[in-house]
Amino acid sequence: MSFFSLFLALVIEQARPLGSSHFLHQWLRRWVDWVAAHVDGGTKSQAWLAWAILIGAPAFLAILIHWLLAYFLGWFFAVAWNVVLLYVTLGFRQFSHHFTGIRDALNDGDEPLARKLLADWQQVEVNELPRNEIVRHVIEHSVLSAHRHVFGVFFSYALLSIVGLGPVGAVVYRIAEFAKRYWSKAPTLASNTLQDHRNWTSPSLQEVATGSWHAIDWIPARSTAMGFAIMGSFEDAMDGWRHHAEKFPDDNDGVILAATAGAINVQLGGAALQPELPSSSSTPGRPPELAHFAQIVGLVWRTVIMWLVLVALLSLANLLG
Repeated sequence: MSFFSLFLALVIEQARPLGSSHFLHQWLRRWVDWVAAHVDGGTKSQAWLAWAILIGAPAFLAILIHWLLAYFLGWFFAVAWNVVLLYVTLGFRQFSHHFTGIRDALNDGDEPLARKLLADWQQVEVNELPRNEIVRHVIEHSVLSAHRHVFGVFFSYALLSIVGLGPVGAVVYRIAEFAKRYWSKAPTLASNTLQDHRNWTSPSLQEVATGSWHAIDWIPARSTAMGFAIMGSFEDAMDGWRHHAEKFPDDNDGVILAATAGAINVQLGGAALQPELPSSSSTPGRPPELAHFAQIVGLVWRTVIMWLVLVALLSLANLLG
């Protein structure tokens, strides 16, 4: 069931990707705002309660429908439900248009357009970022986006689906990632005025969302890094993982980026868009160039195929067992 659900969801998403303005994305934003406005009161206990409601209610609904469909209507309808949830929680097309636009601009020699597209994508000021730094940061953001929109959801779904929890893993992973990203950008207010402003969150809620997301993503991040190592230069990727992951601000992101740098022998990291980092924080490797874009695409797709084959084998073993 897991293999067919993942495969069908990826195929459908390639054919008909969801846009950022889709009603389900709008619903998720309204749900996050509602929870923060009605539960978050500024204390740590209220922040944990808000986060539990935010994640728990959709997760419970997802598994309840999955079990009811499987029990009353059969596995076909349960698979269809899994495909629907995977379709809205994972997919390359949720970010790949940014990568394609910047790559095409660089191929055409239009560096000002590439800088503008990068700034629009990541909401950062790139100023006169040189060409190789544009390539570097496109690689970094694309790899992390592939992890959060594909491999993280993929792994979380497969892990919990195999033990009978259906699509819960995909739902929890996607909402936790969105909450961390959404709340970390939201303005904060003191707890005594928080209830008067729907779109404001407390520092406690932001801290809980960030810490919870880091814990949820700990294993998926390392599974993605391992996949890149297996499908790339294994020895160099593992060496980067061991010795260079700490050069990035976030532990989970650092593992992925360091393994990627070793897997395709590219220099990642540095202070171009992160002034708080020393310029010596780059990984070893060749300076980023356009040829690395094709290597990244190949690495990502090889890793997708590897995980699909592994899930298919596990699903088959589960059926035969």
